[in-house]
Amino acid sequence: MKIPFSPPYIDQDIINEVNDSLLSGWITTGPKVAALEEGLQHYCKAKRVNCVNSWTSGAILMLRWLGVKAGDEVIVPSYTYCATAMAVMDAGAKPIMVDIKSDLTIDVDKIEEAITTKTKAIIPVDLGGVPCDYERIIKLVCSDKIKERFNPTSDNQKKLGRIMIISDSAHSLGATLKNKTIAELVDVSILSLHAVKNLTSAEGGAICLNMPKPFDNEELYKEIRILSLNGQTKDAFTKTQAGAWRYDIVAHGMKFNMPDINAALALAQLRKYEYLLSERKRVYQRYSNLLKEYHWAILPQQDTEELTTSYHLYPLRINPITEEQRDKLIQYLANLDIATNVHYIPMPMLTLFKNMGYKIEDYPIAYDTYTREISLPIYPQLTNNEIDYIVKNLIEGYYSITL
Repeated sequence: MKIPFSPPYIDQDIINEVNDSLLSGWITTGPKVAALEEGLQHYCKAKRVNCVNSWTSGAILMLRWLGVKAGDEVIVPSYTYCATAMAVMDAGAKPIMVDIKSDLTIDVDKIEEAITTKTKAIIPVDLGGVPCDYERIIKLVCSDKIKERFNPTSDNQKKLGRIMIISDSAHSLGATLKNKTIAELVDVSILSLHAVKNLTSAEGGAICLNMPKPFDNEELYKEIRILSLNGQTKDAFTKTQAGAWRYDIVAHGMKFNMPDINAALALAQLRKYEYLLSERKRVYQRYSNLLKEYHWAILPQQDTEELTTSYHLYPLRINPITEEQRDKLIQYLANLDIATNVHYIPMPMLTLFKNMGYKIEDYPIAYDTYTREISLPIYPQLTNNEIDYIVKNLIEGYYSITL
């Protein structure tokens, strides 16, 4: 039995939608992107949504819009994919890494300790699809104590009047906290629509806007859209309509727009996303039911009355086990054609960040989590028989390696 880690969900409806885009004669930014933005706005309950070509592009765009620059700081968790920090660096600021909690989300106490007069934004990460403690984060940045430390250096920072919250929601489409989506809770929530995500456009991202007054989210959408198109006042689709060739460049923008050919793929998936999410939940819960009796299996966050995950990952932690044993277990499963993964190598362990002075010793929970984590396959196409086969061999592998 050959079990891949995270194949994309492609059915005939998706193929038909992509073919429709191909046959339309228009494959870059146009009507499919507009339809996807409208669909995501409705599903996420956002004020407005702007689709871009990656999560990273969306984060860079919003940080540059905020006016971050050299010398500014943005707080991020140490336990996430490198793009979270690299977006901060690409925008010109310094990522300030803090440790995580046992549920793999950013530690709010550590956030508070890390805030300085240079802090312009916080990027919490919903790792695996588990919402961060946004209630505490929002309360923190809105407190008088923290607002007194805030030193705005751009017009948009002055207008906001506090540290901005930009959620890294790359994993959490469909997750809820107290019956609200992430996009309803924070200033900006950025989705990833990469090939391995719950909803995919092959490559892509989406900026979900929820800025408070006095910001006008409709006007902000128009501004962000222009910035994502090299600062051009018309997208290519509009510009090619008969007689509509004239345009202007009004800002130093970037080329971050999403093509229709990509949007078509995600648009078809979005129409059946509740089904896709329910199938991921089936896989997630079956793993949990099969593994809960084993003392060494530390299950990931389960749904509660206040919180539902998006079931993007199944990040199992194993205790007791060493990093070397964990790696042997991954190879044991690989020898049986069962692909697993690790989410993630903490950023301070990566050469780029080590060379910048980050030390893994400063992030003990992130390191301990990494040494014992193994991500099991989770996707709608995974059958119950395949899940049972994975768990059976995981159990056998654990005991063969640790006894």
